[in-house]
Amino acid sequence: MAAKQSVNSANTNPVPRLAEIIAAHGHVAGPTLPTLHAIQAEFGHIPAEAIQMIADAENRSRAEIHGVVSFYHDYRETPAGRHVVKVCRAEACQAMGGEAVAAHVAERLGLGFGETAADGGVTLENVYCLGLCATAPAAQIDERPCGRLTPERADRLLAGLIR
Repeated sequence: MAAKQSVNSANTNPVPRLAEIIAAHGHVAGPTLPTLHAIQAEFGHIPAEAIQMIADAENRSRAEIHGVVSFYHDYRETPAGRHVVKVCRAEACQAMGGEAVAAHVAERLGLGFGETAADGGVTLENVYCLGLCATAPAAQIDERPCGRLTPERADRLLAGLIR
């Protein structure tokens, strides 16, 4: 399954839909996280306009809302690629050769961690524990967990993502 793509194209003004989402969560106690989750589900990232709109709706500062977005690693401020590859960099995966696999994946994709390919095809991310420690080293490709990774197995899994 490919990563969630923005329902709204770059040419479409997101503000009306953002206003609807924010208003729909106004009754929720502590609405920040549910609002951000809904916005990310809709757009595939948190558009810049959303930060100020949420701050205004919740009578909070822009810095507070931005702090929440930047604190939680699953929130994106820019759209992800069509495919998202998350490579575990936690201790169990490191102990099982995960750093070599991570370096191989980055080289194979031609990306650094935290980068998206220029064509928007793939985003490569670090993740610190996928809960797959028994099958380390591990990764997640488009929400699909992949364990017991070797460079060769990673190549097979990535083959469909690389054009």
